[in-house]
Amino acid sequence: MTKSKIHSTAIIEPGAVIGSDVEIGAYCCIGSRVKIGNGVKLQSHVVVMEETELGDDVMVYPFASLGQKPQDLKYKGEKSRLLIGRGTVIREYVTASIGTAGGGMLTSVGENCLIMAYCHIAHDCLIGNDVIMVNGVNLAGHVVVGDGAIIGGMSAVKQFTRIGKYAMIGGCTGVDRDVIPYGVARSERTTKLKGLNIIGLRRHGFSNAEIEVMQDVYKVLFVAKATNRHDAIVKLREQYVGMRAVQEILDFMEVHSRNPVCTQIPTDI
Repeated sequence: MTKSKIHSTAIIEPGAVIGSDVEIGAYCCIGSRVKIGNGVKLQSHVVVMEETELGDDVMVYPFASLGQKPQDLKYKGEKSRLLIGRGTVIREYVTASIGTAGGGMLTSVGENCLIMAYCHIAHDCLIGNDVIMVNGVNLAGHVVVGDGAIIGGMSAVKQFTRIGKYAMIGGCTGVDRDVIPYGVARSERTTKLKGLNIIGLRRHGFSNAEIEVMQDVYKVLFVAKATNRHDAIVKLREQYVGMRAVQEILDFMEVHSRNPVCTQIPTDI
């Protein structure tokens, strides 16, 4: 059995169970009812409280907070649990709450999951094995996520929603309906141009005359619905050859990119 490495500034309350070959970094706080499996590594400033159990070989990065009381006004102090499965990686600033009496008294994350920075796992969520939650995903209470599912960054999942195994959720999606196993779901989120940043231009010293020219260029490119955008760019280059800001816009539009240029109308460049 390998001796664990515990930093002198870590606070471990009496009653906590610590496995072998565990590393607990600076300023971590471990509650009295916590169980930490073998080979677990907690980097600095990790908080683990209440009835929380970390499986073997879990890795937790700084400032994660695991096992805190749920953000649920119905919670009355019941001794519910949070389980984190073997080999799961919890990145920075992740929060995961314990369960409630209204949801089986358990929040669980399966084995070999990757929970990226700033994700939130609310009370009574049940997450399968090999799940990836990309940065900033928020799961409301009672969400069920099947094995191997991937949830794109900044997505929010409504309470009691089910996401089937091996499903994929696109980034910035509001998931308010169940997603079938093996399915792909994403919100409609086409970004539309709303005009020039006039306030920003003035703050950066552009004159009214320069702004008027740029507004004219904008109208040609995006409002007049040019039948041939390439020809319009060529003409604008010749017309405003000495104006750097206009040339920068035209240069930007001519660079080959994986994404279409954002426009006022739903037409790709």
